[in-house]
This record gives sequence, structure tokens and C-alpha cells, in this order.
Amino acid sequence: MEQQPLLDHLYVAAFFLGGLGFAIGPFIISYFLAPRGTRNISDKTKQFIECGIDPIGTAWVRFGIVYYLYALIFLAFDVDVLFLFPVAMAYNDGLGMRDFVEVVIFVGILSLAVIYAWIKGVFKWERKSYSPQ
Repeated sequence: MEQQPLLDHLYVAAFFLGGLGFAIGPFIISYFLAPRGTRNISDKTKQFIECGIDPIGTAWVRFGIVYYLYALIFLAFDVDVLFLFPVAMAYNDGLGMRDFVEVVIFVGILSLAVIYAWIKGVFKWERKSYSPQ
């Protein structure tokens, strides 16, 4: 009986060390695999890249609100999916029509976020041109 608490503590310690290894391991691996030396690094390789598009201006340029609206739309669908997976599993237990209507109402309310964004013109992505002053 006295071996069980010790075994439980060993499991917790093993999982803790495994998690710590997964968190710190990539930093250690990249330290050893990173190139070293006095190579010439061009300005193009030191440049920050956003989605493969050449940057406009300096790093202190304000980002458009469009990025945040896309994030909110993603969040709406993310919450939708997180709710619908357990509900879909519960349908195997023979839920009735009332439960189906509740799910349809939930999806309809979350779809209003997309309709609102569409009406506001969020899905029209216009690239701004930059003129240094």
C-alpha cells in the first residue's frame, strides 16, 4: 500500500519533466543547430516579413483594423466548433428535436458575426500604398 503514493509522485514528476523538455527542448536544439560565423547577411534576410508581402514603412507602422476583425471572425467559428463537437457526440444518445433546434439557433447567432462583417465590408481587402514623407 505504501508504494502507490510513491508511484503517483513518480508519474507526476515524469510528466512534469516531459513537459519541461517539450518547452525548453526547441530552444536548446535551435541553439546547437543555428549557423555561426561571420557570414555576410544581406539586408533582405534581416527584413521582417508579414505573410510573404514586402513590408511597407518601418516597424512602427500601425496595422489596419482588418487583421483584428478577421481574428474575431475566427474566434466566433472557433467557439462554434468547440461547442458542436460535444453536442455531436451527445446526438448518439438519442436527443430529440428540441435539442436540434437549440443547436441551429446557436449556429445562427454565431453566423450573425459573419453577416455583420460582410455588411461592414471586412472581406474587401484593399492594399494601401505607402509614400515616405
